[in-house]
Amino acid sequence: LVCRNENIDDSNAELARDLRLLVRERLVAGDSDDEVIAYLVDRYGEYVLLSPATSGANLLLWIAGPGMLILALGAAGLYLRRRQRADEVVAEPLSAAEEARLREILDK
Repeated sequence: LVCRNENIDDSNAELARDLRLLVRERLVAGDSDDEVIAYLVDRYGEYVLLSPATSGANLLLWIAGPGMLILALGAAGLYLRRRQRADEVVAEPLSAAEEARLREILDK
């Protein structure tokens, strides 16, 4: 939680220091890079990865942000289009009785 968006080599956080030691120990013990990564993910979860995998639940999170932006832009476009159409109310011409009443009022 203390070195988010920072790799463990660049971070000065205590957790990063502990992870560096753990990685070094696992590599000295003969584990491959993939085995060390799998060990860390099993122990701490995908949170320890600088770039989590884009699969499963993470894929949903990767898609959700841009998807919501696209939906919001579409909704805003529809709203503006309907609002513009509502503003374009066409006035019907006055009937003869209405015109006569209007002339009567204006002549006073």
